[in-house]
Amino acid sequence: MADARKTKNSTQEHEQAHEHEHELDAERNVEREARRRTALAQIRQYPDPVLRMRAREVEVFDEALARQAARMIALMHDASGVGLAANQFGSLLRMFTIELGDESARAIINPRITPLGDELETDEEGCLSLPGVLVPVERAVSVRLEGQGVDGRELTLELDGLPARAVQHEVDHLDGVLTINRTTPEARREALAVLRPRVVLAGSR
Repeated sequence: MADARKTKNSTQEHEQAHEHEHELDAERNVEREARRRTALAQIRQYPDPVLRMRAREVEVFDEALARQAARMIALMHDASGVGLAANQFGSLLRMFTIELGDESARAIINPRITPLGDELETDEEGCLSLPGVLVPVERAVSVRLEGQGVDGRELTLELDGLPARAVQHEVDHLDGVLTINRTTPEARREALAVLRPRVVLAGSR
């Protein structure tokens, strides 16, 4: 037979520990949301003109490039994104950062994409520069991604599913193309209805 007093004390301690963990989770969520909002404030938002510009090829692989890549990865993580193009960072270097499955986030310089096969798939896409907007976009299911790392070394990756969609999204950014340019006319109208009031409010400050 168990000691009733010990059982009661154990139960109380368990409940207190559970409540404490719940409070810590709530605090972490608040901190995470604060970081996300701070990060989004640093990411260029529609209709910033830089989002419509084509980024230029990177020719110099130096410490400054590596620092920018590290800052972009940190900003992408804080914003809870899976990819971030240099345009969104306010830079016109042809570079993006990306989360590729279980791998660590990395920067891809001077990317080139080749579809692998003819299979296409339509799915909803969001964008850190178009908050609150989800639109259907048709993409190649599988792609070959070629480019360079921050050290200038050539790399080649074959991707499918979400990683393939993400790199196509980011290369679009480097070409000055947004998801609202890739979607259906109806979805574009709905997205602009969300974005335009925000633009008016921003311009009236």
